[in-house]
Amino acid sequence: MSDPYPSNEAEADSQPGKKNTPRSFLQRIKGLLGQNEPEDRDDIQEILSSAHDREIIDDDSYSMIVGSISFTEKNVSDIMIPRSRMDLLDISKPLQELLPIVIDTAHSRFPVYEEEKDNIIGILLAKDLLRFINNPQTDIRSLVRPANYIPETKRLNQLLRDFRENRNHIAIVIDEYGSIAGLVTMEDVLEQIVGDIEDEYDEDAQMTIFPETDTSWRVMAITDIRQLNQTLQVAIPEDDYDTIGGWLAAELDHIPQRGDSYDFQGLRFQVLRADARRALWLHVKRLSAMSSSHSKTES
Repeated sequence: MSDPYPSNEAEADSQPGKKNTPRSFLQRIKGLLGQNEPEDRDDIQEILSSAHDREIIDDDSYSMIVGSISFTEKNVSDIMIPRSRMDLLDISKPLQELLPIVIDTAHSRFPVYEEEKDNIIGILLAKDLLRFINNPQTDIRSLVRPANYIPETKRLNQLLRDFRENRNHIAIVIDEYGSIAGLVTMEDVLEQIVGDIEDEYDEDAQMTIFPETDTSWRVMAITDIRQLNQTLQVAIPEDDYDTIGGWLAAELDHIPQRGDSYDFQGLRFQVLRADARRALWLHVKRLSAMSSSHSKTES
């Protein structure tokens, strides 16, 4: 006898115009691929990877789904903008000295500190400051809004929920010792799901190698190998890979993770930031002549 009360899932399958649930979506993919019911996250990712390889789902959809799956496993420390890249405003400076920083960096929000950079007292919105561009006697302290402080161990899904509930777009990240570790923005969080967004803290697209000292550099993983070879006077093979991140992944023989390092021709390449699919930022340091030219360390 047929079921007099068919399930909603059955109705959805019989009604082409009805929106599929996440479960029915996976069932359809599984049916097209002839695979068994997924039992864990690895099975789901394997099904999605197979569907992507067979062009059942496109590149953008695949990246978003995979990003959503790995999203809940990430902490703020995995994606934050490090302290060294933060643009801060000194509350003791007059308006005339702060305006060039605001205009040149083109950020919409700035952490404000007093006396020392670890003492962040709040957030200043550029739009609030620019309203008083013709009134240099303005009390800047009165424009500062409360800062949102979060631990670097906070999960991204929790942070996204907080951002939405509190209508915040920026948070100051604190390390285990109570010091400033960096900052994180709403864009940084959303990028983990939807991919790269042009963010106000993103560096100039033409500049991907940033000198720190005469012997160390901060390098974006998308840097062209030829450009890096010319800048650092190194001879990384250019035939098989286009970017330094792709070359490093091949040398490590796995997707780079934060903390991984690899020594090559007197340089140490260490992963500063990475996501589930690739390295994002590297720290490159010139080693002494006694150091090994080819060695790797995994986190």
